[in-house]
Amino acid sequence: MAQNVRIITLGCAKNEVDSEEIAGVLRAAGYTVDASRPADLTVVNTCGFLERAKTESIEAIRAAVEAKGSGRVVVAGCLSQRMGEELVSLAPGADAYVGVGQMGRFAEVAASVFGHTQPLVDVKPPHHVWADVSTRQRTGKPWSAYIKVSEGCDHQCTFCTIPSFRGRHVSKPIERVVEEARHLAATGCVEANLIAQDVTQYGYDLYKSFTLPRLLRELNGIDGIKWIRLLYFYPNRLTDEVIEAMATLDKVVPYIDIPLQHTHPDVLRRMKRPWDGERYLRVFEKVRAAVPEVAIRTTFIVGFPGENEAEFASLLDFVKEAKLDRVGAFTYSRENGTPSAELPGQVPFRVKRERYDRLMRAQSVVALEKNRSWIGRELEVLVDEVKDGWVAGRSFRDAPEIDGWVYARGAAQPGTFVKVTVDEVQTHDLYGHLAGSSPARKELVPLKMVSAEPR
Repeated sequence: MAQNVRIITLGCAKNEVDSEEIAGVLRAAGYTVDASRPADLTVVNTCGFLERAKTESIEAIRAAVEAKGSGRVVVAGCLSQRMGEELVSLAPGADAYVGVGQMGRFAEVAASVFGHTQPLVDVKPPHHVWADVSTRQRTGKPWSAYIKVSEGCDHQCTFCTIPSFRGRHVSKPIERVVEEARHLAATGCVEANLIAQDVTQYGYDLYKSFTLPRLLRELNGIDGIKWIRLLYFYPNRLTDEVIEAMATLDKVVPYIDIPLQHTHPDVLRRMKRPWDGERYLRVFEKVRAAVPEVAIRTTFIVGFPGENEAEFASLLDFVKEAKLDRVGAFTYSRENGTPSAELPGQVPFRVKRERYDRLMRAQSVVALEKNRSWIGRELEVLVDEVKDGWVAGRSFRDAPEIDGWVYARGAAQPGTFVKVTVDEVQTHDLYGHLAGSSPARKELVPLKMVSAEPR
């Protein structure tokens, strides 16, 4: 019987894509990837973005080593790249520690751990090798997929560790992205979520121009794909050309995830981020003029070093004025090796937490108001779950895993699109009914449907 592989994925959607590529490469090399069977080889695909992700990854490595028996363990991904030999000391016992960008050579990695007794440590500077499209083994819902269009990041945000272990920005060639989207569509994918650290920088390294609009036009013509969603925008590269593409291409959903991190100019300067809140508001006005129903999501960091009460108050004012559909927030995490870790004015945890709570309370008022504007209106929803005469899915306003849900009375098949009339709302979620069904009440949603609480 073929040797069996178990893959443990931690962190973001980009890691999910990496794990699917690793699984495909190993399957093509003759391994099985079957979570129901004992593992001969366990791959822990780690996250190293924040301190808490590092802790979670180390715990997962130790658990995999403890359970491996006569099998092998490979530690892969961001934390391996970030920590290198130090990780071998903190989480010993694995058979290999492999950095990022090496999915295409995982058959070689797997063969090496069965042929050697000393652990392999391969964390040379990232040089991304794209895996063959046809080898990718999907693990999520077949109707929705992430497509990684680039790797790495060229920005120098003072709080961010990603460039140090993901490397410089490297775009996947247009023809390769299109081939991947066609392959996914042929296997039932109707929602393509394009991901990158900065999707707006797509193509510059290959074509010497920002090529996202051209890529979107190519993808818009693929049969089978109905929704194209973009994650994540960089503020000063949301250009007129990108806005026009969103406004005119029917498959590009009117959804923008644009992490701003803050809005006060002094905080942004310390972060090495562009512009200020006034410029951001003007960009949003331009987007809304071109795409009136656009849903805008952002992420903020509260408690960045030196953030005083006046700077935080300006962020609160921005949230109330901008009327954003979705806001996520982090309390600042002091990460070793980043410039902001050495800045003066580190904010106490208690203050960071209090500001986080104030920010999210302010946004909850905005989010509820935005959701109420949908009562009595009809939304197209991609169905993800079905239970007891209810469906749960997502509208154009809801990216997988991070936003809210639409719950509706009625019958439908997972992976199909339905029309939902909205009856009730909460801060994050909508409740409605399909044609021919009675209006929904939120308290009647069956237990154990998908979680109503977004991340």
